[in-house]
Amino acid sequence: MFTLNVKGEKKPFHQPVRLHSLIDDPEHRYFIALVNNRLRELHYLIDYDADVEFLDNTNQEAVFVYEASLRFLVSKAFFTCFPELSFKFNYSISRSIFCHIDGVEDTGRLRDITATLMKEMKRLVEADVTIERRELDKKKAAAFYEEHLYHDKLDILQYRPEDVVHFYACGDYMNYMYSLMAPSTGYLKDFDLKIYSPGFLIRYPRSEEHGRIPLFEDAPIYGRTLRNANRWSERIDANTLAKVNRHAAGASMVEFVHVNEAKHNQMIAEIGHLVLSDIENVRLIAIAGPSSSGKTTFSTRLRIELLTLGLKPIMISLDDYYLNREDILPNEEGVIDLEHINTLDIALFNQNMLDLIDGKAVDIPHFNFMTKARDGHRTIRITDNSPIIIEGIHALNDSLTELIPKHQKFKIFISPQLQMNMDHHNPLSITDVRMLRRIVRDRKFRNSPATKTIGMWPSVRRGEFKWIYPHQEDADYIFNSALAYELCVMKKYALDTLMEIPRDHEHFITANRLIKFLKHIVDIEDHIVPCNSLLREFIGGSCFEV
Repeated sequence: MFTLNVKGEKKPFHQPVRLHSLIDDPEHRYFIALVNNRLRELHYLIDYDADVEFLDNTNQEAVFVYEASLRFLVSKAFFTCFPELSFKFNYSISRSIFCHIDGVEDTGRLRDITATLMKEMKRLVEADVTIERRELDKKKAAAFYEEHLYHDKLDILQYRPEDVVHFYACGDYMNYMYSLMAPSTGYLKDFDLKIYSPGFLIRYPRSEEHGRIPLFEDAPIYGRTLRNANRWSERIDANTLAKVNRHAAGASMVEFVHVNEAKHNQMIAEIGHLVLSDIENVRLIAIAGPSSSGKTTFSTRLRIELLTLGLKPIMISLDDYYLNREDILPNEEGVIDLEHINTLDIALFNQNMLDLIDGKAVDIPHFNFMTKARDGHRTIRITDNSPIIIEGIHALNDSLTELIPKHQKFKIFISPQLQMNMDHHNPLSITDVRMLRRIVRDRKFRNSPATKTIGMWPSVRRGEFKWIYPHQEDADYIFNSALAYELCVMKKYALDTLMEIPRDHEHFITANRLIKFLKHIVDIEDHIVPCNSLLREFIGGSCFEV
């Protein structure tokens, strides 16, 4: 006999049971379960004592499973309706997945294909076809990929450390999505396909939207950056993890690293010349981006670039404009939100920037994070060729600089827009790359375990959606801080701290998901990384460190 604790009710059993039999869910709201802190599919057969929690799309890890299952459903629809077409998924604007169809450029043809796929997906959802898990050894998996001309999947298979591959079958279609799956197509009823030339967007529920599909928000500037990043990754032969591994393990390793670094140098030089060409107007350079984008190193490198052009930039930290802790009012929940823009002395910052631009001497405050209060100031004055560089979460928010005319501000949004896939059907998450950067940096510089970083990540993400992303389309320049080789360097640091997390810890699920894809990556040693690289901000050894 064994006992299962479901929704606080302990139930005894004498025979093994499937998880789906434990819950009455006619609407298919729950599609994955947490069993003793391990994600399990609803077909899972259990015969031991366990705490069981059923998860829906309000849970972030469950959303990963739903999204992978939805990509499987789209792929199945292609297989049925357009078996001759090749397609590729990438993460895209408005928190969606972009699907590019090879060789389809005509908008009318694209519209017809999308409408047919949508009809077939809805038919499959209505039919509620079982998605069955199958286990193949690597040799049989390779033969399957070879037979179906999935050369991208065959490429990464050689780096898989396990001897088996867990495929999923739906009728006569089979694929592998590097994820657990929903039990059947009937669970995937919540989605939308939207034409977004030269492809279409797959929109799906998000946990930060309480399990709802976010409202569509077009982002043409950001979208153009993603397309440029995609073209760049193809140009340097780094659009899949297997291709990056070949660089890392081959004679081109050093060249590959420096090609990526040269791209950053090129973009920084481009920004410098844009500022110089309009220096009569540009007085304030504002830099913002989500967590672990490399803002600190980028700001320093941009300052050096401007110096080479004969300018005399100064850097002012927004951190010094924090209000004294006792002057910060709590929010409606009675909690002090240190990411809220009202924690900054906006009036003083605006006045200081205006006075500096007018040529006046200004006392810039200094904030002491130990005492959580200001403890002094420095007096500065600037000249006509001294643009002010500010960097911080609110730097692009016009509320922070409302006294400064728009033509006097040059806004830069920075984020790692890594356009890389495990294979054509499985893109790597840009957000996961940033989280890995943060995990590595927190352990390196703060001796902080991965559990703490993962635990605070949902709060970090909420702040980004509230304070950063709404302003990215106002940027004059978007700097892609991704380096195609960075995962090869960070792997050893990330794995060490992630593998410290015990199986019974609440963040083991996230850690395990990250570990599974990190194990496919070939290592690159640190000494290859230039000392001024943005990557040094996370792994250490930067020539800018004091």
